[in-house]
Amino acid sequence: MAFKPRSENEGAMSEINVTPLVDVMLVLVIILLVTAPLLTQSVHVTLPKTAETAANIDAQPLQLGIDVQGSITLNKQPVANLAALEALLKAEFAKNKEVGVHLYADQGVVYKKVAEVMATVQQAGIAKMAFVTLEE
Repeated sequence: MAFKPRSENEGAMSEINVTPLVDVMLVLVIILLVTAPLLTQSVHVTLPKTAETAANIDAQPLQLGIDVQGSITLNKQPVANLAALEALLKAEFAKNKEVGVHLYADQGVVYKKVAEVMATVQQAGIAKMAFVTLEE
């Protein structure tokens, strides 16, 4: 490649050389065309057949609810106070060590009441707790 010497009256080169850009883009298109069919292939496997199994009913989480007045329910059954709730939760935990709790709290409930119920669940030995909310 030969370069012409610049004369003093010539200005700076103002044209962009797009040849290297086109070369790079063509290489990328070729790589894409070669690799795309490899991504869609799957492995065909014959899976073994087994007998049907029923869902474990004991593994269902407990439904703990707090309404706007602060009344507590466990699996839709009213609970008198936090001590009674703790006794019920300890009994459920004794049956199943992996039991979880889904907490349904009304948006108007005072945070203190929710914190007390959460502490009661923790004192009963249950570590798995989830808050149930609605999407907006």
